[in-house]
Amino acid sequence: MPDHLPWFITAPGQTDTLFVAVTVLVIGIVAMLGVVFFWLHSLPERMGHKKLQFEIVAVLCLLSLFTHIHLFWVIALLLALIDLPDFLSPLRRLAGAAERLAPPGENEASPPAAGSPPGHRG
Repeated sequence: MPDHLPWFITAPGQTDTLFVAVTVLVIGIVAMLGVVFFWLHSLPERMGHKKLQFEIVAVLCLLSLFTHIHLFWVIALLLALIDLPDFLSPLRRLAGAAERLAPPGENEASPPAAGSPPGHRG
């Protein structure tokens, strides 16, 4: 091999070490970028795991992954960051208290008597 050639030019029949090193480096970087991409993509799901809107966040993340519409991911991230108030618990407690206060027999819907006006219970 002539001495005036750069170090990365190999002689015929020898292994090109620069090519092998760069190939391994590129494959490693692509694999790491894929891991980072999927880790970042699942961020809203991990943030909203214990929240009420978890299913909505998960569906939006999947839609974003398969359709490449990034707005779905942004909406999922915002939903994961927002704590929605629990409206159902107070309503259930209110309904349970109303059932306990009602006199027995009022819970059943009785049909109106024949001949009575429509809003009158007889």
